[in-house]
Amino acid sequence: MTPGFKVPIMFELSFLSRRLLALAALCAPLAALAQSTPPRGDERPFLGTPAAAPVAAPVAPASDSGEVRALVVAEREATISSQFAGRLTAVTKQVGDSFREGELLASFDCNERVSAVKGAQADVLGARETHLAKLKLQSLGAVSDLDVTMAAATAEKAQAQLELARTQERYCVVVAPYSGKVVKVRAKAFESVSLGQPLLEIVNPASLRAQLFVPSNWIRWLKPGTPFSIVIDETGQSYQARVHRISGRIDGSSQTMEITGAFYRVPAQLLPGMIGKASFKIAP
Repeated sequence: MTPGFKVPIMFELSFLSRRLLALAALCAPLAALAQSTPPRGDERPFLGTPAAAPVAAPVAPASDSGEVRALVVAEREATISSQFAGRLTAVTKQVGDSFREGELLASFDCNERVSAVKGAQADVLGARETHLAKLKLQSLGAVSDLDVTMAAATAEKAQAQLELARTQERYCVVVAPYSGKVVKVRAKAFESVSLGQPLLEIVNPASLRAQLFVPSNWIRWLKPGTPFSIVIDETGQSYQARVHRISGRIDGSSQTMEITGAFYRVPAQLLPGMIGKASFKIAP
């Protein structure tokens, strides 16, 4: 090789070396980054053992007590309504008053009903006398058997009308069907009311029960007589009760069933409409 070619060759080699060094410097950080980056979840490692299966978390044991909301209701609770159209003469009880079974609660102006009873009694008397006269004439052959039968039927009809008038006369007074307290007064004395119009709302405090809606799977162990306790929000006191009745149907939408609880002793301060929290011991 002639001396004239040495400088270009040396220059090309030097230039190529610098390019290779620069390329190596650029690749070094990329290799380090590739080694430090963990594989993605959808990539399988080329070497190594497969990852172990995840271990299921332990299930917490079921609680040994169950709590549900409870509502205090009365089994004997009624709205007393008017049995006929008329004018009230008295309402003897007001809100909060107590009464006994058979006690007078309200009364109506009943002159018309009394007159109707007297008229029905007169009709009965006349029909009976007519029937007796027909029987005497029948024994003499003066009347036919049909006339006697018709007279007897008229007497029976008059007696039925008398019983109806007496029944309507009894509607003139409103008596308590059971012992209890007045919850609401819907009409006042000297007002004219229509047939079926509400007069009084009454309740028997001795018939208080607890109404609850419990999970349907409790039916496996819940039976009539199962004891539980209720803490009433209004009084802050705890009361002991037992399962009295269990509904014969489960609500499919909420998966609950209705039960009725009876108190061992009904406290005086309990009132219908109070709410509380009932606690049960769940059987294992």
